This record gives sequence, C-alpha cells and structure tokens, in this order.
Amino acid sequence: MLVSNNLFKKSSKSQKIRCEICANYCKIVDGNFGACKQHKNINGELFNISYGIVSSLSPDPIEKKPLNKFLPGTFTYSIGGFGCNMACLYCQNYMISQEFDNFNRGIKILPEMIVKNALKYNCKSISWTYNEPTIHLPFNKKTSLLAKRKNLKIVYVSNGYMSSQSINEILTFVDAFNIDLKSMSREFYKKICGADLDVVLDNLKRIYTESKHLEITNLIINGYNDSKKQIKELCDFVVDELGPEVPLHFSRAFPYYKMKNINPTDKNKLFEARNIAFKKGIENVYLGNI
Repeated sequence: MLVSNNLFKKSSKSQKIRCEICANYCKIVDGNFGACKQHKNINGELFNISYGIVSSLSPDPIEKKPLNKFLPGTFTYSIGGFGCNMACLYCQNYMISQEFDNFNRGIKILPEMIVKNALKYNCKSISWTYNEPTIHLPFNKKTSLLAKRKNLKIVYVSNGYMSSQSINEILTFVDAFNIDLKSMSREFYKKICGADLDVVLDNLKRIYTESKHLEITNLIINGYNDSKKQIKELCDFVVDELGPEVPLHFSRAFPYYKMKNINPTDKNKLFEARNIAFKKGIENVYLGNI
C-alpha cells in the first residue's frame, strides 16, 4: 500500500525518502526499510508492506488496554500488527514488535471485516494495540473511519512517538489514548528505547489539549526508572502539564527480550508509586500486572 504523500518527502538529490509517519523521520534508501521495518522505499515511493496484515484479533475488556475511565464495563475489539518505531530493550511484546520475522502468523484482513467482527462481538470500540499503531496509520485510519460510521469508538494504545504530521491525522479519528510514558529521563529514552522523551511529552500535551480521553501507563523496571525522584517527576508532569484527573497506571515489568537479567518488579514499588501519585494530587491511580 502506497503511503499518503503528505507523510513522506522525496529527495531530488538522492534516492532517499524521508518518512514522516513517526518521530524517527527515517531517510530510507531505495530498496531499504525504515526503523519500523514496515515502510519500504520501492523505486522512489514509500510503501507499507504490511497493509492489511495483523498479528492478532481479539475482543477484550476495555480495562485491559488499560482504560479504566473510557466506556467502562464494555468490550473493545483489539487489533495488533507487527513492528515498532522504538527499540525498547525490555519490550514485553517483542515477538511481534521486534522479532516478527520469526513469528510467521500474519493474518490478512479487510477493514470491513474488522468492523463486522467488532459488531459481532458486541464491542463498543476498536483498539489499535499490542504493537505501535502509528506505523500502520493508513490502514488504521481507513478502518477507523468505517468503524465510526457504525458508532464505534477508536482507541490508540501507543508509545506516543508520532510525528507532528501524523498526530494531526490521528487526532481526527481517535477518541481515546493510553500512552506509555516510560520514564522522565531523557537518558533512559535514548539508551533503553532509542527515542526522544521530549517528543512524547509534547504529544501528550497535544492530545490533552485536544480534549481526547487520555490515560497514561508507566511500566516500572527495577533499577532503571523506579526511583522516587523519577516517579515524582512523572506525577508532577501529569498534574502540572495535563491535569490531575488523567488516570495513571503503574505496571510491573518482567524479564523479556534483551533485559532478561532483570527481576520482576517488586510489588512494593508499585504501592510506593501509587502513594506518591496520590500525594501529588493525581485522582485516579491504578496498578497492573500484580
């Protein structure tokens, strides 16, 4: 599937294409892929090679996303794809986000069938989840617009690493977001995730300003982002730059992918983080994976 012209720019002096779907802004040489391994430069045009191919389809409780304050008690039709625009060393879904070449279970499906399935299972929404949905923007948008005609809401479970161009498009059809705010450390984002924290913070503020439903997840990892200082900084950002009503989810991490040497997060760290959040004035705090 050819990616929309407003999400890539050709270079007149080379065979490179600058992809503008996410904040990596990959410059892709003819015949090569961008960082997400989903967008390929083919003879000077940018193609999404996994258009209409998903890794999973499942009706789930909306609280599993996790979204606790958006259509509570309902089911959402969850859809996962392949690839990611970050490279988190501890990725909890690494088989579909990082090592999908070894995961030979792609499912071909039309947007119309996704909407039909969501209605069949009495879901009130469709959730783009499990891997980073931004990198599949053309397919997600087409499916979501069809779904909205059937009064289905649209959810993005995302790392928040959208380009300024794609966040503009995404905000036109997404109703609710859960954004994974991994840390308040720029060094953590750079070394552990290969990304820029400031982009995520800017996109969080943009989503909140546009009055979209927003919840935030922080996956706490022993020895990496679990200090009281980092938790306090994260809570301060939520209260000062967003609002105390924004739900905050603290979740346990487990040893996966390239960080198999870590221990599962101490449950007491989550209880400690929850207490800090309440003291900072956050009204809705939840714990996950406990």
